Amino acid sequence: MRHPTPDPHEFAARVAAVTGGSLGIGRATALRLAQGGASVVVNGRRPEHVAETVAAIRAAGGQAEGVPADAGVAAGAAQVVQAAIDRFGGLDILVCSAGIQRYGTVVDTPEETWDEVMNVNLKSMYLVSRLAIPAMRERGGGAIVLVSSVQGLATQKTVAAYSTSKAAINGLARAMAVDHAGEGIRVNAVCPASVETPMLHGAADLHKGESTAEATLASWGGMHPLGRVGQPDEVAELIAFLASPRAGFITGAEYKIDGGMMAELGVVLPDLA
Repeated sequence: MRHPTPDPHEFAARVAAVTGGSLGIGRATALRLAQGGASVVVNGRRPEHVAETVAAIRAAGGQAEGVPADAGVAAGAAQVVQAAIDRFGGLDILVCSAGIQRYGTVVDTPEETWDEVMNVNLKSMYLVSRLAIPAMRERGGGAIVLVSSVQGLATQKTVAAYSTSKAAINGLARAMAVDHAGEGIRVNAVCPASVETPMLHGAADLHKGESTAEATLASWGGMHPLGRVGQPDEVAELIAFLASPRAGFITGAEYKIDGGMMAELGVVLPDLA
């Protein structure tokens, strides 16, 4: 299915920052916001990927600034927000998309791995938001979208740290939405299921067993009622909607974008098995 061409003026004069904006859902979101006319700060930990995404936005006629930094530490988070202020004059939209996946139960997850997941997936959102909100306040409001997961609502086995981080993201979105609604700042979370990103490809390669990564991805797609995994630009379209004035009465919400996965029970009637 082809998506409609974005309105090039939808985010005109708006400034956006996207953490985890150099790969996967974050990259697709940075490109989508730029297509809508936003000036975009692209953050990621790998300079080469940040530079590539910035180049893609500029090649399409958009404005972008790259910030290769770890948003999970205070200094890196400050660089993201300050880049928006210094380069483009302020901040209107924040999308927090940085994330990693690690596997293990609470028994076999090392403490350093637990801390790594929490720092990247959760703490980065807190650190950037605590600086972004005052910047948005100065411009009369703004929109924040946190990228969570269906695993913040339910869980598979051996993802104790990841699932916990995503559930906490949903709670953080609600808390910030309530705290800052009076300032004209809306906060929402999106909860994707399997989306074809480098992280999902890495997981498929790790768990392919005697099969192939491609076959494993296809089998995961079959677990969604729509029969496939999602695409990053499909999630980016939802994020762009939530960041736009079209979603002006939406805050504190969790939006599933999961191909129907959470709608279907695992129980199958014998005559339908």
